Amino acid sequence: QVQLVESGGGLVQPGGSLRLSCTLSGGIFSLYAMGWYRRAPGQWRTQVATITSAGTPRYADSVKGRFTISRNNANNTMYLQMNSLKPEDTAEYVCNAILGPDQDYWGQGTQVTVSP
Repeated sequence: QVQLVESGGGLVQPGGSLRLSCTLSGGIFSLYAMGWYRRAPGQWRTQVATITSAGTPRYADSVKGRFTISRNNANNTMYLQMNSLKPEDTAEYVCNAILGPDQDYWGQGTQVTVSP
């Protein structure tokens, strides 16, 4: 059974940085397309960034130039480096791994709060 575990969330001041990690177990990490999503209170979950199994990244317009998604197949982990954080980045960040319609997995989420 594939499991995803996120870490790295926390409280940070505006302009600060955080790095989120998502580790996959129970599957062959290198085969999965991975992604980060976030859900702010009272809002729908939105896509933040994705990375293909080949390592091609894609970003939401709201985070372009500030966030960097990456993956390390050797340790089964995906990262999200978040710089120049803004209060509107406050949300629960959840990682996703997908290999096909019947192989779509989500983590439990990690809270990111950007506040003075």
